Amino acid sequence: MASFSFPITTTAFVILLLSLTSNVFNNSAAKHSHSSSVKGIKNPRLQKAYIALQAWKRVIYSDPNNFTSTWVGPSVCNYTGIYCAPFPNNTKLQVVAGIDLNHADIAGFLPEELGLLNDLALLHLNSNRFCGILPLSLSNLTLLHELDLSNNRFVGPFPNVVLSLPSLKYLDLRYNEFEGPLPPPLFSKDLDAIFVNNNRLTNVIPSNLGSSSASVVVFANNYFGGCLPPSIANFANTLEELLLTNTGLSGCLPPEVGFLYKLKVLDVSNNKLAGTIPYTIAGLAHLELLNLAHNMFSGTVPEGICVLPKLSNFTFSYNYFCEEQGICSNLTSKGIVYDDRRNCLPEKPLQRSKKECDAVDEHPIDCLAFHCGT
Repeated sequence: MASFSFPITTTAFVILLLSLTSNVFNNSAAKHSHSSSVKGIKNPRLQKAYIALQAWKRVIYSDPNNFTSTWVGPSVCNYTGIYCAPFPNNTKLQVVAGIDLNHADIAGFLPEELGLLNDLALLHLNSNRFCGILPLSLSNLTLLHELDLSNNRFVGPFPNVVLSLPSLKYLDLRYNEFEGPLPPPLFSKDLDAIFVNNNRLTNVIPSNLGSSSASVVVFANNYFGGCLPPSIANFANTLEELLLTNTGLSGCLPPEVGFLYKLKVLDVSNNKLAGTIPYTIAGLAHLELLNLAHNMFSGTVPEGICVLPKLSNFTFSYNYFCEEQGICSNLTSKGIVYDDRRNCLPEKPLQRSKKECDAVDEHPIDCLAFHCGT
């Protein structure tokens, strides 16, 4: 599946984002002034940017591709990876509006001085070796629209500083070493995308997921455990992709998943989910990919899912299903890519042994016993 990202490619895109957030520039300027002056830089906003970038350069310990070799002198808009744009309230005034160091392989950490870059709309640091914790001064970046810190070595608890960014729409923290619980306020923010996969996050998915506006939420490859809360239904108006693979989920899949009427991708594979497939999933008319593999589901694969109009990939291998209703037994005829191995389907090859299947039949699942809705 293609990764969800917004690469920065042109200054024009930065200018567009700045124009969308121009209504908060005045407040930002008033709150975050800096009195230092830099020789050769008359623009006070670029003075602050120079101070911040030079402080950052001092704590970069490895730059094998020489990205920061141009970070010399007062012309910060000419630094590699730094994007300037006109200040919306004064188009003659340039500001540092974007930083894109994606795939630079830089090692270092983020200094407190980055809080001086309060004109930033974009901060993309994907695929580097930045480490440590995020400085609290990032809360000064009140115009920040996109924050991509993925594929680095950041540590510590979930960085609550990101919750204080009022303009943030895109948050990507995947492939780091963040640990501990997810804060419930994360799911009340007006975000378009939330990527927290491949960290060390624990506890459980918050029971009150708020009223999120996200279209993509990826929890995969963490250590949550517990149930998927029924409040997942609060994502109904926007959510298109929900990836929960390998998160330690247990209990039954709540029927509220079927309320996510815009959903295109649902992946709950490699967990400990049990019981039957919720009948409500048969109402997801936009669903294209459904992955239930490597769980403990049992019962029947309902025909209502197999006839979904846009379904193209249905994986339910390594479970305990005992029957495929109707066309579900011949998905090839519908052009659907599927995998039904290692179940308890009597007419299909590569299934579980009778002993394994009988053991599940003797202990039917009571979803209420998991107390997932409480």
